[in-house]
Amino acid sequence: MLHKRYKAFLYLFSRDMQRLVAIKGMNDILPPDSARWEWLEQVVRSLMQRYAYRAIRTPIVEPTALFVRGLGEVTDIVEKEMYSFEDRLNGEQLTLRPEATAGVVRAVVEHSLLHDGGRRLYYMGPMFRHERPQRGRYRQFHQIGAEALGFPGPEMDAEIILLAHALWAELGLKDVRLELNSLGQPDERRAHRAALIAYLEQHQELLDEDARRRLHSNPLRILDTKNPAMQALVEAAPRLMDYLGDASRQHLAAVQAMLDAAGVAWSINPRLVRGMDYYNLTVFEFVTDQLGAQGTICGGGRYDYLIEQMGGKPAPAVGWALGVERVLELLREQGRDTPAAQPDAYAVVADAAALPTVMATLQRLRALGVSVQMHSAAANAQGPGSMKAQFKKADASGARFALVFGADELRAGTVTVKPLREAGEQLQRPLSDVAAWAASLQSAR
Repeated sequence: MLHKRYKAFLYLFSRDMQRLVAIKGMNDILPPDSARWEWLEQVVRSLMQRYAYRAIRTPIVEPTALFVRGLGEVTDIVEKEMYSFEDRLNGEQLTLRPEATAGVVRAVVEHSLLHDGGRRLYYMGPMFRHERPQRGRYRQFHQIGAEALGFPGPEMDAEIILLAHALWAELGLKDVRLELNSLGQPDERRAHRAALIAYLEQHQELLDEDARRRLHSNPLRILDTKNPAMQALVEAAPRLMDYLGDASRQHLAAVQAMLDAAGVAWSINPRLVRGMDYYNLTVFEFVTDQLGAQGTICGGGRYDYLIEQMGGKPAPAVGWALGVERVLELLREQGRDTPAAQPDAYAVVADAAALPTVMATLQRLRALGVSVQMHSAAANAQGPGSMKAQFKKADASGARFALVFGADELRAGTVTVKPLREAGEQLQRPLSDVAAWAASLQSAR
């Protein structure tokens, strides 16, 4: 009996001590790859500032009703992909945000941000959808988005498209094309919806299971099918563009004229629809052929009725979101080098007794904006390690300079600055006046 209990204990102990790993489709972002994320975020922040967009940060967890009301009850996201759960304290239904626009609109309404005019906002952060992980499509993924709220004119559609287009130029991305469409207004969509349902009902034998399920609840999404067997059917379906009134056509034409004037190429994709129900008028996507099935790297459009739908006063809005993982993957695919997180200098220390002086010097350099890494070997009986080993680590760090704190230098009150990446002579620099030479260590950023 004791033997069996001991075996059971060992089993439970070994089971509990098993290595824990991340949830499938929710990935760690580790150095040095995290430096690419930081670089992208810095480029975005700089660009957003030039366009006068201001950051907003909303909670990762929101009431489930927010997304049901905002995205549409019969959308794929709400029906199949949301991570929803019940709060154990009060029974409230909560959801990890699957997208950010609904939360941004909720915050704008809740805090009356439009009381004194329109707002230009942007966000960055993780989103969550329960779906099969694949290249460029994860259960935890990250989006960067821009939202312009309270502005009705087509010039704002054009501005926000131009903002995304400018980002591709800043990042050095190529071969990204812009596709446009118009979803018109609700009455125009209703007329098209009736014609579309009538057409699809005549060809029910050609519909797959997903299309049959959507036929009467969300037929517009059938046009976005990826099923090759349905492409001919979709191509021959009634086009929403044919049901647009003059005002909707003029709105789209005005957007196109402004893009033309800015030298931005575009094409009309009459089958372009978005996965959320809140869009009207202009919708758009930036797409590439270099990422396989996940070719859309950024998408958005106008959503003039969502603010009222969320309980606010009626106000127009337009926005977009990009997939960070997809943009970084496209940068990699195109061989675009992104800056690595490398220090300006690496401190080589001859003797542990010098560490107080070394640490004080490095603190002054860092305060002056120099990125410097200190050799990390423990100061033990053998000291920080051989100079040769430290120089190998200095070279591997990517630093442009080694700061050599040797016995001779410390007696003279100096440090030797040795170039590691380019030709140049070693220089002796005084420890008493770090400010005089700190800037010479800094890499262009």
